[in-house]
Amino acid sequence: MPPFYLTTAIDYANGDPHLGHTLEKVGADVIARWRRLRGDDVRFLMGMDEHGQKVARSAQKAGIEPQAWVDGIGATFDATWRSLLCSHDDWIRTTQPRHRTGVTAFLERMRARSPDDLVVQVYEGLYVVGAEEFVQEGELVDGVHPEHPNDPPVVMREENVFFRLSRYRDALDQLIRSGALQVEPAIRRNEMLRLLEGGLHDISISRPRIPWGIPFPGRPGDTVYVWYDALLNYLTAVGVDAWEAHPADVHVIGKGISRFHCLIWPAMLLSAGLPLPRRVQVHGYVQWDGAKMSKSAGTAVSVAEARDRHGADALRYYLMRDIGLENDGDFTWERFDARYTADLADGLGNLASRSLAMLEKYRGGVVPAAPPTTALDDDGRAALDAYAAAMDAFDPKGACEAAWRHVTAANQYIVQVAPWTLAKQGDAPALDAALAALARCLHRLALMSAPVMPARAELLWQALGRPGPLDAVRWDAERGAELAGARTTKPPVLFPKPAA
Repeated sequence: MPPFYLTTAIDYANGDPHLGHTLEKVGADVIARWRRLRGDDVRFLMGMDEHGQKVARSAQKAGIEPQAWVDGIGATFDATWRSLLCSHDDWIRTTQPRHRTGVTAFLERMRARSPDDLVVQVYEGLYVVGAEEFVQEGELVDGVHPEHPNDPPVVMREENVFFRLSRYRDALDQLIRSGALQVEPAIRRNEMLRLLEGGLHDISISRPRIPWGIPFPGRPGDTVYVWYDALLNYLTAVGVDAWEAHPADVHVIGKGISRFHCLIWPAMLLSAGLPLPRRVQVHGYVQWDGAKMSKSAGTAVSVAEARDRHGADALRYYLMRDIGLENDGDFTWERFDARYTADLADGLGNLASRSLAMLEKYRGGVVPAAPPTTALDDDGRAALDAYAAAMDAFDPKGACEAAWRHVTAANQYIVQVAPWTLAKQGDAPALDAALAALARCLHRLALMSAPVMPARAELLWQALGRPGPLDAVRWDAERGAELAGARTTKPPVLFPKPAA
């Protein structure tokens, strides 16, 4: 059985990473970690889009060659995602030989299978360098591209190779409506269907006079259009021999590039006679004061600032819990700090500290034997089911909500049962039942936290005396594991409160 193949969009090498990129990369990583926890063999691809006029322009502005520019930018992006605990196992760069070879092979396959899909014609229209695409008047808002308001369109006249995208309107409509190509959430699916209702325009896939790119086979002096080149990374990463057997299970991408991934990319695959991705998960934007964070508009918050405020795990949790992979969401320091304090420091962190301290004080750090029949155990089983259902539906926000309802229930359980009172009364069976229930609760929360906050979850896992690293266990085997007799320790503070 082939691996579960998960990708993000590849980042464009013309500036530093921002929180919009971060939402996508963390969201995809949460999915990848969840699928591994479920027992899947996961192939997780990330990478860099390194060709095109905008990259060449950025390199020229910096006074260096394009290759030196993308080498530096690519290293920055990869290091950033690693610092945020992303677990990708492949890093594709469109300047790599495997990608150049694959792009040429794909064009040759299209020519062989669907020769009428590629035509040469002269085209004159509005071109937006920031978007690296020709645009129609109707796509502009107040005369500018909505994603690139600081880069006004210019009139260009070129002889290009065109891909007859218009031929695939009916096929794409049927695939999306039937669910054979899943586009989620529904609001993005409906956007694509509305675009199809208006018809599709053929698109240019070659560029003259832009040397920074992959040479277009059979067209001396032309390069492959950067978007066409970039989309092919999902194939070139797996190798030509695996194309027919290894479609992506899910692409995680932002709404600003949904047309490319939900319409143009599937049409390219249909033209080449290759299987389509199974799902395109389209997320919204991270906003600051209602405006999208982007490189072209400037960013109010750097990734390093956000990561260093409370740590990588906390930033990952905030992005998944407050924004998730469907809608736009605002990032503010106030919201981040409030979520950190309420959910992490006073929520999970306080629960772990109190529970493990009581286990140490009353039972020498050994989990007592007691059946999982408490109200907290009942709540925990429901939480595990709700969490798994949300994760399986690519909804990390809903999964976090399910897990943290259990955190709240556990803190309430401590107040209601009052283990310290049971200890004073000498009610050993009731105290054992309470302490064992709290240990099982922490065990469940470590499992549920693992995809979102892998480092903090691992600390909790070790404090519970569980064998082996947490990222090596499997959900079904662990969700009902017996903890009686396990020796616990009190970990360092999981989520320290900032100094006042």
